[in-house]
Amino acid sequence: MKKVVTILGARPQFVKAAVLSRIIAKKKEIEEVIVHTGQHYDSNMSDVFFDEMEIPQPKYNLHINGLSHGAMTGQMLEKIEEVLLRERPMAVIIYGDTNSTIAGALAAKKLDIKVVHIEAGLRSFNMKMPEEINRILTDRISDLLLCPTETAISNLQNEGFDNMDIEIVQCGDIMKEAVEYYSKTSEERSTIIRDLKLKDKKFVLATIHRQENTDDLEKLKSIFDGLESISKEVSVVIPLHPRTRKILEKHLLKYNLTIIEPVGYFDMLELLKNCTMVITDSGGLQKEAFFNQKHCIIARDETEWVELVDNGFAVIVGSDGNKMIEYFNYFQNCNSDFDINIYGEDVGKMIYGEILKLL
Repeated sequence: MKKVVTILGARPQFVKAAVLSRIIAKKKEIEEVIVHTGQHYDSNMSDVFFDEMEIPQPKYNLHINGLSHGAMTGQMLEKIEEVLLRERPMAVIIYGDTNSTIAGALAAKKLDIKVVHIEAGLRSFNMKMPEEINRILTDRISDLLLCPTETAISNLQNEGFDNMDIEIVQCGDIMKEAVEYYSKTSEERSTIIRDLKLKDKKFVLATIHRQENTDDLEKLKSIFDGLESISKEVSVVIPLHPRTRKILEKHLLKYNLTIIEPVGYFDMLELLKNCTMVITDSGGLQKEAFFNQKHCIIARDETEWVELVDNGFAVIVGSDGNKMIEYFNYFQNCNSDFDINIYGEDVGKMIYGEILKLL
């Protein structure tokens, strides 16, 4: 049987990979070996996480986390290479833009193993972002680039990828199918709306965690001042990232918001389904907002998901709290057609078919 190794390091990658893993298990044509690098240590990612999410247990857990970018990537490269030499797969599958992504790609390529990059071609054009560096390098050494959008294809074409011996396919966004699949389960498993007494109440869901915002005190204060102004009209629920919490506490900054601990995937889906709007500096949450038919205010200076902005579903405000308030008011009275097909259909099946052709 043909064998592939899937390298994962963060909870969102496991959720997306579960879509493809279900198809692989059903077809019985490919053996999949899952490697968890341990990059994002998450106490919630216990056996219960994998059981509830119906995600295959990793065969290997490398437990590499809490290090600098260089040390982390270096250790991952060494340990992934050991796994690949033991397993001898025909291809390595990687997702997104984490250190686990680039380490998996490098380890495979140096062993002459084919590399499949899911979520290829995304660009923020901000080289200060470690993720941007990971994306560019991973795309360049991959054999199969599976792109979620036309914009991603255009990015690769503009970088000259048409002249390289690399297969490029627009297949849509696999996260869409993950949201659709787990939406049914989240209603049964999550109690967060009841616990926070949010049933039938209007609220905005916010997440702020990027270093470009948390490490600049003026930016952070501007964002939270904007959130507090919005909270005078509707509740603002913010699952607070430990980094953000630490900085707010250090500078004795207190805000009248509904601040809660970081939540699991099912709880986040229920918050998304029930909120009126999303304010975030996360990448994935921008799309999840769209999949749940919610407008999104992006607290960054750029986005990889430009089609959301181009079609009026999202707006970029950076750290400008006043702009945040302006677009909160605008989106409250804005009716958008969320039925537009931006991110494809049957994405998992298409990705599976392309991988099977490569092997």
